[in-house]
Amino acid sequence: MLATLAAVGLAGWYRATRPAELKPLMRLNVDLEDSTPLARVIIGATGGNMLALSPDGARLALTLRGADGKMRLYTRLLNQSQVTPMAGTENAYAPFFSPAGDWIGFFAEGKLKKIAVEGGAAVTLCDAPRGYGGSWGEDGNIIAALNQRGVLSRVPSAGGPPVPVTKLNSGEATHRWPQVLPGSRAVLFTAAPEISVSYDDANIDVISLKTGERKTIERGGFSARYLADATGSNGTGHLIYLHDTTLFAVPFDPGRLASTGAPAPILDDVSSTAAAGGDFAFAVAPSGPGTFVYLSGKGSQGWSISWVDRSGKTQPLHAPLSQYYTPRFSPDGKRLAFSIDTGKGADIWVKDLDRDTPSRLSFLPGQNDWPVWTPDGKNIVFQSTNPAAPGLYGVRSDGSGEAKRLTEGKPPESPYSFSPDGKRLAFSHTGNGGSQDIFTMPVEVDSGQGALRFGKAELFLGTPFIEVFPAFSPDGRWLAYASDESGTREVYVRPFPGAGGRWQVSTGGGNFPLWSRDGRELFFQTLDQHVMAVGYTANHTAGGDSFAAGKPRVWTETRLRGTGNPSNYDVAPDGKRLAVIVADNANAEKLSTHLTFLLNFSDELRRKALVGK
Repeated sequence: MLATLAAVGLAGWYRATRPAELKPLMRLNVDLEDSTPLARVIIGATGGNMLALSPDGARLALTLRGADGKMRLYTRLLNQSQVTPMAGTENAYAPFFSPAGDWIGFFAEGKLKKIAVEGGAAVTLCDAPRGYGGSWGEDGNIIAALNQRGVLSRVPSAGGPPVPVTKLNSGEATHRWPQVLPGSRAVLFTAAPEISVSYDDANIDVISLKTGERKTIERGGFSARYLADATGSNGTGHLIYLHDTTLFAVPFDPGRLASTGAPAPILDDVSSTAAAGGDFAFAVAPSGPGTFVYLSGKGSQGWSISWVDRSGKTQPLHAPLSQYYTPRFSPDGKRLAFSIDTGKGADIWVKDLDRDTPSRLSFLPGQNDWPVWTPDGKNIVFQSTNPAAPGLYGVRSDGSGEAKRLTEGKPPESPYSFSPDGKRLAFSHTGNGGSQDIFTMPVEVDSGQGALRFGKAELFLGTPFIEVFPAFSPDGRWLAYASDESGTREVYVRPFPGAGGRWQVSTGGGNFPLWSRDGRELFFQTLDQHVMAVGYTANHTAGGDSFAAGKPRVWTETRLRGTGNPSNYDVAPDGKRLAVIVADNANAEKLSTHLTFLLNFSDELRRKALVGK
């Protein structure tokens, strides 16, 4: 594992005396073993960087998926050949080092945790329902994004209640991917707008931890990090950040908390996602060699949609490669709806499976996704982040007429299923505190034109936790959903519409529940991207409701592509096949097992004349 790196003898770089002249950039390509690809925690769109370097650049921490399919935190000294798994870090993500390099902070199972680099038990610091990055300051405090839609908080490294350090401005959705600047005086972070096509529209902000003063440093980027000048001159350095897959650098003065030059592109192939931010790390100590490591973001042109059966046999359903999300069968199984993301926005398409013809249904700006068919197959409801008019929209599935806005919402609701009679839509909605709750809305159909009209939303389930993806059972008397109340995303079932019991269906993690149309099985997706099926019995009596789920079993060994929050599979009406989003295996494998190390990176920035003059 990482054997390529050991051969070059990196240890000498860290002991060498730094000469006055600029050192040449050295590029080292590192291949992981196929059995341990880099693992991204996609299942709940939780995320943070998969990589971290110790301040002196001598140790790498990363999340890997082992041969058993489980994700763990691993560490490796760069002058050694072996990678060591850390016990007690299952489902860990977004690692970050303490200033001394002797501890690693990370998120796992709804908590912010830490573990000593030499091993031992992991220590829970506080609740973190959906972590989006942390940074350990020299003052002994950790600044972390603990939830999907929320602010940054200060958490003592010894543990304790979080204290907010930022506030969402009007029109903002989230603050994430923080970095505590030297001296723990201020924090860099990404501030993303509520209505946005991508994080390319976000701002790079900085806030003083002493005065609370906040300002924007750069616009149109995310995952900002400060790299101190290796010469230590005037305490200056560079601010680096991503726009799409391009890494930009701009001279930055941490004393004045201001950039001192113009941004310039440095690398054009750095991997990133909305959940995890940029897949890169660097050694922060200016006395070190300025080591930078990243995961390449080029090579994949997208993925296809395929049929897969219980045996694992796959065949093309929609072969052209693109950025597909959320495949959904029509009630009769003759058409498939999905969204295509172009990088500048996403739209709803429908494919006639008999004629093999796709048709675009939405032509709105922003992200248009989460298509849901009405039970009669005549309409599709979807979510839109249209900047001018966000909310739920409806469109005729045959393509006649324009999409019409049905609700107003910032952020818009995420629709998931209609009741069998078509009179209720179940959806999740994100509140200002970052929690997500489940609602249903009454639906009426205009008898003349067939247009949809929605009534007032009614809360079905609201807690401090995340509840999402509400799926009506075929008889409309049960609602399956996913929740992180246990610390891990699991699938549960409750009776609908009234109060009643709650039954856990998944074990060891689950998401995206879907019922078979025959009422015999409940499907869900695991943390390692497998589809599981559960048989069940359900009864409604005067004495109460009862639901009994069988043991979850792997429905097919085919592993789905992790696509973040959008679902990546649907069950065909006959229950015998799935429509699944499949990765371009060759490119995906290459991207998930290949790292690039750049030595003397800070000198390279200076060489390109980016230091303020």
